[in-house]
Amino acid sequence: MSILDNERLRLAIQRRWSGKPGVKARRYLESFFSRTCTAEKIAAQVEGNHGTYTISIELKSRGVSATCSCYIGKAGFCHHCEALAYAFLQASHDFKAIEIKKPSDVQGLEDVEPYLKGVTLDALLKQLAGKGITQKAFAESIGMNPRQLSAIKSSESRNRYFNELGAIKLACLWMLEHIGGGRTD
Repeated sequence: MSILDNERLRLAIQRRWSGKPGVKARRYLESFFSRTCTAEKIAAQVEGNHGTYTISIELKSRGVSATCSCYIGKAGFCHHCEALAYAFLQASHDFKAIEIKKPSDVQGLEDVEPYLKGVTLDALLKQLAGKGITQKAFAESIGMNPRQLSAIKSSESRNRYFNELGAIKLACLWMLEHIGGGRTD
């Protein structure tokens, strides 16, 4: 099955956004750029009233979870999320299929950025916790305040990104490989 033909994602989006898009959402339907799709997530960017917003909708066990970097989109109830849902339902072929890389797929520098974009800090911290390394212990070991790490993790989940995010993810990977007992996929 093609990533773009993921019927579970499509059906979950249809259940959440049934009916017709609202007036505010219709303004954005054709305005998205950097449209991407994985097997369980769509994402795009759009120019809004206060800059460029990043929007994502992800398949979860009980439907979908949406978020937008606009000031009201934290829980996905903004018109940008609504518009992205309808844009996907109307033209999923306009979304670039992205294959999520595993750590073992990273062979050179060109593979690092796609891998880091495909894994969340939260997922990496959960892997560390599974190896007995707490979030607090990890933060302190890299000279970071645990509250700062929590803020960076929380911001990423709302499509807002700190400059340090990539470096922190790399530190997680290093710990998983060297201290946590080997690579995990």
